[in-house]
Amino acid sequence: MNPYLDQARELLSRFYGYRDFRPAQVPVIESLLAGHDALAIMPTGAGKSICFQIPALIFPGLTLVISPLISLMKDQVDALAEQGIPATYINSSLSLAESDARLSAIAQGRYKLVYVAPERLSTSYFQYIIDKQTISMVAVDEAHCISQWGQDFRPSYLKIVEFLQRLPRRPAVAAFTATATAQVRADIIRILQLHEPETVVTGFDRPNLRFEVLRPKDKRTALLQLLSERRDKSGIVYCATRKTVEQVCGLLQEAGFAATRYHAGLDADERKENQEAFICDRSPVMAATNAFGMGIDKSNVSYVIHYNMPKSVEAYYQEAGRAGRDGSPADCILLYSSGDVTTAKFLIFNSSAENEELTDEERQMVQAQDLARLEAMTGYCKTQDCLRGYLLDYFGQPHEKTCGNCGNCLAEYVTRDLTREAQMILSCVVRARNRLGYCVGASILSQTLHGGRSARVRELGLDLLPTYGLMSALPGAQIREWIELLERAGYLETDPVHGGIDTTERAAAVLFSDEQVLARVQRTTFTGPRTQKKAAASRTDEPLLAALKALRFRIAQEQGVPAYIVFSNATLLDMAAKRPGSMQELLEVSGVGHVKAERYGAAFLNEIRQFEHTNREES
Repeated sequence: MNPYLDQARELLSRFYGYRDFRPAQVPVIESLLAGHDALAIMPTGAGKSICFQIPALIFPGLTLVISPLISLMKDQVDALAEQGIPATYINSSLSLAESDARLSAIAQGRYKLVYVAPERLSTSYFQYIIDKQTISMVAVDEAHCISQWGQDFRPSYLKIVEFLQRLPRRPAVAAFTATATAQVRADIIRILQLHEPETVVTGFDRPNLRFEVLRPKDKRTALLQLLSERRDKSGIVYCATRKTVEQVCGLLQEAGFAATRYHAGLDADERKENQEAFICDRSPVMAATNAFGMGIDKSNVSYVIHYNMPKSVEAYYQEAGRAGRDGSPADCILLYSSGDVTTAKFLIFNSSAENEELTDEERQMVQAQDLARLEAMTGYCKTQDCLRGYLLDYFGQPHEKTCGNCGNCLAEYVTRDLTREAQMILSCVVRARNRLGYCVGASILSQTLHGGRSARVRELGLDLLPTYGLMSALPGAQIREWIELLERAGYLETDPVHGGIDTTERAAAVLFSDEQVLARVQRTTFTGPRTQKKAAASRTDEPLLAALKALRFRIAQEQGVPAYIVFSNATLLDMAAKRPGSMQELLEVSGVGHVKAERYGAAFLNEIRQFEHTNREES
């Protein structure tokens, strides 16, 4: 047992308001406090920041936290400041004067934690200041960025290794990431040269998240319906392109939602302003590209909707994981259409081509990896099996066959005989391939079967096929759904690069031996928001909870900080359940530390007293 662990628990209670660490946090903290390296694979919301923040308070020197995004640094430092922990960040958002002032304060030993981007490590003045400090620990967040096999490979992360080698004394090094395959984990250990690190993989399951894939005929209508059901909630709508972000944001604003936007095409000031509006709940709905990805630390996000399919399961899980960070139930909904695959391929080829940091060989490797990841992501959108199970399978975590809490597990299915439809589709695939000498995609196939008169169908001569218009009574979307079903069943396969669809060996039995095709077809889906479980539900009073949230909002506005930084939703739920009547009882509420109790306790205790007094009078 590490002698400092009791001290760590005392600091956890004082600054964070929690009585004890989560089981997965303990071995990481113990290893770091003993001066050893650590690698932690923890999903979003698992409390990885505490794993390095608590040791940083105990260590005599400075802890450097290497983070890839400006937004992450600001959010973390703001939260630490509210807890009374001395921390700062140095990044490109600061003026030269602000940067110099903070570096001077670092030189004076006024901070315990300093957040920096990896590029900052190689600047001469930063090196000069840091060389004069005692660096007790270096924490590398989003550590998967250092691996060429990671979904966000950044060559700039290699600067971390050079920095560590320049230090007169090597500190303890901690690496953290939410998603990393075994190959990526091995890369992190090798490249960062971690010394026999304590490796903790907590598991990737987030039981409070409910996953669902919808295939709406009209995404705009579906999105408006979903948000109408969640008007009092805060959420993110992820879009594949800047253009789509603009369209979605405009759609939501016209419909009366307090929505804002975030993408790389906006200038830095507007991005900052819009992010703050979202975080402070002035605009509780954010339409964004993946530029609004890693590091968004807002605990009261109740839903994440993907308007388009992401390029990888890793990206999807990270983005969806922005929901429910406080442990409350939250929805992760993906609006899928086959056109999303085309868009994703376009982005894959263009993003790697534009990355000047990559060599030609690295670019080809990244493209191949990204296409393989896209295929896995497409599989998630098409599966009829448990969605949570699909995600956990991807990350190599054992699980129950069904979770009973995702869109697929909650949906109702009927079995249909689709033999005739399958024969028409498979025949069309074969005839189109024989005529052209190559395979076409699902869109062209569905148009041909439907009898569409598009220029492309006529140009290819597909309107001359015997199968042209065979399924004219069905809408194109329905035909595409049958095509996807046959692919899931193993009768068709898609070329992951070119998108052409061809038959498999199994198709011959359907075409020539009258093999029956029985399909499990989804009849209903669960799309409404779930009834959220309340902490100590027998005592929790919704009006009291609403009053506490209103008070939190007023305080946040006065202090100029996000509402969740005052207290999280989970803390307010526990407070409404326990109804503390004294400062000592308030400290028993989960998430209420001594600093916040001193700062906000009197106001919240008074709100509870007033609420109970009013209720007694009315009764």
